[in-house]
Amino acid sequence: MKRAFYSGLFMILCASAATAQEMKAAPLRTDHPLVGAWKIELPELSCYEMLNLRANGTKRTMSGKEISESIFQMSAYPSRRGFYKWVDKIIKNNGKPDCTGDITPIGDIAVSYIYLHPDGTRFLLCAAENLNECIGPYVRQEII
Repeated sequence: MKRAFYSGLFMILCASAATAQEMKAAPLRTDHPLVGAWKIELPELSCYEMLNLRANGTKRTMSGKEISESIFQMSAYPSRRGFYKWVDKIIKNNGKPDCTGDITPIGDIAVSYIYLHPDGTRFLLCAAENLNECIGPYVRQEII
């Protein structure tokens, strides 16, 4: 049941924009509050996901057995509603299943919205600029 919930929500987030347009990485300012490593624990699935958002507009994700690389574009500042718009395109994948058992195809484009907690230590990943369909929290990780 929990796997179906997470799988469904991930599908909503990933299916938001499957366009054929050419997309390029868009570098972020180095002090962008979302640059860094983030982790979500999914105990119901006995799994976790790690994101490493780089200032050069690339991302590495480890989710279950899946390891993928993406290019992305993200707004520099939150909208009036407090969300950062994030457009992410998978460019490399090891072909193994993620936490939900799915394999994200190369070329997949997802449009998501990030609601960053005011203290900057966690965020919710949402399907729209509201808190109705979100997963999280993703928690900032210290890089040692």
